[in-house]
Amino acid sequence: MTRRTVRGLVPVLLAAVALAGCSSGSGGTEADTKPGGGAAAHGAGAKTAAKGGTVGGSGSGCELPVVFDLAQHWKAKAVAPVEPDSELAGLARQGPVGMVCEIDAKPAGHIGFLRVWQGEGKASTARQALEGFVKADENASKITYTQTEAGKLSVTEVAYTVYSKIMEESRPARAFAVTTPDGPVVVHLGGLDAQEHQGMLPAFELAKRSVRLG
Repeated sequence: MTRRTVRGLVPVLLAAVALAGCSSGSGGTEADTKPGGGAAAHGAGAKTAAKGGTVGGSGSGCELPVVFDLAQHWKAKAVAPVEPDSELAGLARQGPVGMVCEIDAKPAGHIGFLRVWQGEGKASTARQALEGFVKADENASKITYTQTEAGKLSVTEVAYTVYSKIMEESRPARAFAVTTPDGPVVVHLGGLDAQEHQGMLPAFELAKRSVRLG
């Protein structure tokens, strides 16, 4: 399938893209945990998008244990809880966390989402939640973790590669996690392809650098 063909089918593929990164399995590779490597190298000097608002507080589209800045025109929408026996249950949960918020990039001209996932309780650290999240994606590889800070909040970040069956190619993926009194929170960036992912990275960086407890 050529890139031109896929982009011509974008309206049909949007639903499939919405599910990208939600597959379950035990795949993944051993990760590099050296400070300053991988994700840190990608994030160093990365541009942040212009702020268009915040998400996480009351009236923001999603009430979350954290608050972070949104890029201009991105739209947040809460994800309703899914019953365990529902056909959608496998898509609403990845590893130890469940999806609670989708932030759509289409109004800003991109095809992809920032998705917020939340774990239950205080047993898991941010690193453990993020490792479980990535491990649950059977198509994940080239995984690199780093530790950073947003203000006084410790942030664990991961950069990895996902093979897209839709595009028949590999694309980059990014996520970060923080620990809150209500459980760990994971914020994940997806996209149709590597080009879309790259275009949305400034919004991801804005979210990561501005995240704070709600």
